[in-house]
Amino acid sequence: MLRRQPPAGICLIVEDDLRMSHRNQIIFLVLIIIIIFISAWIVSPNNPGITIGDYTKEIKTQLGLDLVGGAQALLEADLPAGTPIEPEAMRTAARIVENRVNAYGVTEAMVQQAGDKRVVVELPGETDPEKVLATLQQTGLLEFVDFSSLTDEQIFALGDNPIQTDFGLTPSSQVTPTSTITATAGITTSEVISPVFHTVMTGKELKNVQVVTDQNTGQYQISFELSSEGTDTFGNFTSDHVGDPLAIVLDKRVISAPVINDPITDGRGVISGDFDLESANALAIQLRYGSLPIPLKVVEIRTVGPTLGQDSLRKSLIAGAIGFTIVMLFMGLYYRVPGLIADIAILIYALIAFAIFRFIPVTLTLPGIAGFLLSTGSALDANILQFERMKEELRSGKPIQQASELGRQRAWPSIRDSNIATLITCAILFWFGSSFGATIVKGFSVTLILGIFVSLFTALVVTRVLLSLLIRYFPPKNLTKWFGL
Repeated sequence: MLRRQPPAGICLIVEDDLRMSHRNQIIFLVLIIIIIFISAWIVSPNNPGITIGDYTKEIKTQLGLDLVGGAQALLEADLPAGTPIEPEAMRTAARIVENRVNAYGVTEAMVQQAGDKRVVVELPGETDPEKVLATLQQTGLLEFVDFSSLTDEQIFALGDNPIQTDFGLTPSSQVTPTSTITATAGITTSEVISPVFHTVMTGKELKNVQVVTDQNTGQYQISFELSSEGTDTFGNFTSDHVGDPLAIVLDKRVISAPVINDPITDGRGVISGDFDLESANALAIQLRYGSLPIPLKVVEIRTVGPTLGQDSLRKSLIAGAIGFTIVMLFMGLYYRVPGLIADIAILIYALIAFAIFRFIPVTLTLPGIAGFLLSTGSALDANILQFERMKEELRSGKPIQQASELGRQRAWPSIRDSNIATLITCAILFWFGSSFGATIVKGFSVTLILGIFVSLFTALVVTRVLLSLLIRYFPPKNLTKWFGL
């Protein structure tokens, strides 16, 4: 009697895979358990975050504008009609706006360029959007101005009045001062001529800016560090003007005029003044992220109430719970034991994916949640393809271990191709959202991409390890009953 032998190549592949699985399945199981514990720690409601030395990482769920409420603003280039706008200048303006709004503390904010002259800013949970937008639109032109020719009374008399500096002016275009400012300080009246003051250095030479507190007085200060070129310029000037006042001017208004006590040659200094924490942070943001290359104006501000967002979130969670329940019941009833293992893998998928969203963090919007739920289908598809292939091998008389490995191998090309097609679509959606300011589309593509990679891990690793352990230590006797043949 002749018996048909399977191709030698397939036998070798299956035997090698089984040996590898038997040797490493415990290691993979330990790795999965570690990932589960880390993910559970990340998603815990009272997570304290990560603190290592000076490094601090806050871990929290960030909800988008449509879920938590807030404000959406449309900024437009404030230039005369017909003025050409360089694409790079507009991209730089959008990037500076994003840096400023994130530094301000609105960490969930999304900033997108829309078209060739507009920027969309979304501020989830922000109760005072006008205040933030006012900070974003300021040019933040910082100048270090020579005040060595003025007395203390004359500097005091300037008050909040704008001054003239020679920054940006050629010698031929500088004007002769004609205006005078008269002010009374105590019993002394000083008449101050307002000339064109010399700008020693501008804020573009600033390398680093941060808010600090004076160790002696506890007052807020702004420390700065200069570039190498700025260090040389500043060092030369302060060496020649010890004992003279040097004005720190923001947008042509004097904010501080400290006296140079010692030469500052190391490129490090502080800006002191009557700062509170809020004003110090606002100034530091303006200085840290530089001037906007294009002035922006607010075209529209739209407010979304928190009640609408909470209602949308509640309905989304209910819909997601119903969908998960139906899917898990179907898998368990139709595929029996493999289906129950797939249910466990799907729960692990949801835990890991949500942990990644919190850790990165990813701003969750309604479309983003939809992308997350849609990626669940990728995990299900991968499991279903493996199980159907495995059932075909079992019906042909293969041993259960061999059928499980062959089912996984033969299902892999379909799993690979379908997920690559989805990733390509996500990349196109992400590009579209980034290019045209469609933040909804961008959020959907981001969560779908992350969900696909997590779903592949759970379908190809978690399901395989759990099913291999079950088959090895608890081999089923009735395949028709337990595997739904």
